Amino acid sequence: MTIWYEDDAFWRTCVGHLLRDRLDRAPEEVERIIGLVGIDPPGSVLDLCCGIGRHALELARRGFRVTGVDRTREFLTEARAQAKAEGLAVEFVEDDMRRFCRPAEYDLAVNLLTSFGYFENPEDDRRVAENLYDSLKQGAAVVLDLMGKENLARVFTPREWHDKDGEIWLYERRVTDSWSWLESRWILIKDGEKTEFRLAHRLYSAVELSRLLKECGFASVDAFGDLAGAPYDHQAARMVIVARK
Repeated sequence: MTIWYEDDAFWRTCVGHLLRDRLDRAPEEVERIIGLVGIDPPGSVLDLCCGIGRHALELARRGFRVTGVDRTREFLTEARAQAKAEGLAVEFVEDDMRRFCRPAEYDLAVNLLTSFGYFENPEDDRRVAENLYDSLKQGAAVVLDLMGKENLARVFTPREWHDKDGEIWLYERRVTDSWSWLESRWILIKDGEKTEFRLAHRLYSAVELSRLLKECGFASVDAFGDLAGAPYDHQAARMVIVARK
């Protein structure tokens, strides 16, 4: 049985439309990331789990040297086509985040939109964190953006549905393993046909993820409530972690 994060149909059907709907947010998000970590072009940036290249392309437009890494070939094909159309020199690499590592190569790494914690074995998450650490230059930072355990506990809904452009999306969620694991069932009803996907990922609190990153060697780890650097408190929209080597 195919694991959900290795299922191209899941990414194409469930995530592709979500990423394209967010294209217009990329300039503001990149501006905030740059301000949060204090980096200027032509620094080198790793966009790990880059998808269709929303942030990788925007970073390249601003003069950064960018490597975008993703395991979904269709997304990378789309990203390369857009880079070519704009005359942007972005390197896109098809690889698994548990394998990709370029020692001391990057001034910044980003891993955005809850692209961390996919693996049932927590040692795989550690391997990703170690790869990020090793790929950064001394003093460089990684920015991770995800839905923290604290965020989710405040807004959790076990069921919801949306009707968009004739597509009906139904979502079911279940927290398991003492609030360490989230199991989800996504159902798409379109043109009278039903398509179902099941996915799951690990939930981290700010303390838990900070501990993991420090164990992997990061010298400092700070948690924020959004990419603009808001406090990570009871009103935080996301969990944004900035870890420096």
